[in-house]
Amino acid sequence: MPIINSKPLLGAAAAVAISLPSYGVELNPLVASIGPESSVPVAIQNARWHMNDKGINTLTFRSMDTLFTTRKVGRSGAVTPLLKDEQPLNFKYEFNGQQMDPEDFLDRTYTNALLIMKDDKIVYENYLNHSNPQTTFMGWSMTKSVVSILVGIAVDKGLIKDIDEDVTKYLPELKKGGYKGVTIRQVLEMRSGVDYEESYDFAKPGIAAKNHIEALIKNVVRFVDVAKDIKRAHKPGEVFAYKTIDTAVLGLLLERVSGQKLAHFMAENLWEPLGAEHDGFFIMDGEPGVGREFSGAGFNATLRDFARFGKMMLHGGEIEGRRIVSEKWVKAASKPAGDEHEVVDYGYQFWTVSHTPAYSAIGLQGQFVFVDPSTNTVIVKLSYFPLDVDEEILMGETFGFFMAASHWNPAK
Repeated sequence: MPIINSKPLLGAAAAVAISLPSYGVELNPLVASIGPESSVPVAIQNARWHMNDKGINTLTFRSMDTLFTTRKVGRSGAVTPLLKDEQPLNFKYEFNGQQMDPEDFLDRTYTNALLIMKDDKIVYENYLNHSNPQTTFMGWSMTKSVVSILVGIAVDKGLIKDIDEDVTKYLPELKKGGYKGVTIRQVLEMRSGVDYEESYDFAKPGIAAKNHIEALIKNVVRFVDVAKDIKRAHKPGEVFAYKTIDTAVLGLLLERVSGQKLAHFMAENLWEPLGAEHDGFFIMDGEPGVGREFSGAGFNATLRDFARFGKMMLHGGEIEGRRIVSEKWVKAASKPAGDEHEVVDYGYQFWTVSHTPAYSAIGLQGQFVFVDPSTNTVIVKLSYFPLDVDEEILMGETFGFFMAASHWNPAK
């Protein structure tokens, strides 16, 4: 017989009236207050709300297929081999005026997995926190860099005639809003000028925070829809302002010019010729038949497949003799954009490293594909930065490690 408070549970006939607390899943009040009701289960909405939180993001960042509807980016054909010549990390890196031990770097910067490739050979590969070579990790805004390469492929194929054309020539539904008169190049460079402040202050939610809740947590709108009537904050081309909606527009552009779902276009033109070892996937902003790939920050892949992407970039758009995207595009994407008045360390959806030829795809909370052509180095770091730490400090230490590892000679 079940026991409550060490006394037998009374049968219905003998039960007495007792006061019980209310039970049941309750939706986060802020999520409930924004947008219409959602058919997404309340427990899943709450989990999506907390997916970036300290203590669980080391797991959620590799479990996005349990939180979201997804669309597969399928691999096919021969796998591009990655040669290995693993070496101990026998170098130091500098941070905050001190010489640091690279083995300490892993936990100091909340690492889930790390791979270093030099001269096309993996010299270091490590998986932490119960991850492994089959684990699929969320790339967050590294997705933006992937989308840039897909745009380059579309240009190479003649699907996009000229990136200096008005993006609304291809997407006429955006003509009523701030994207009218914005070129594809300006969208690539995050200089669209549209009024979309990339701020996620959920206590005072603006357009980005509201879109995050409605599109990604509740799936009641499509993420790109706000582009249809968005206002303009600056003249196109004048001001760099990082904003995920620009990349969402690029994803829509790719759908329109290719006539394919973004995941299918990527599988056919990037993932398969790249020789990926595992399927990747996008998280979706809605159920099948309604949702779209979250092209601004929703691609997931394994550590080694992110490394294959980096290797392709290192070789100017080729891998194992297969041309993926033009070398011209890779060079343009990986150099700072802007004029002499405002040069920002940003190209076509890639971050550049000041005063060096190095550049990186960078995603929220410590996701990196770092490429240094001057030393033939690719580094992939997949992380789970807590939101309550100073991310600028963590980024500084990470790039201190990257530059030291880039100039490290394992043979010595």
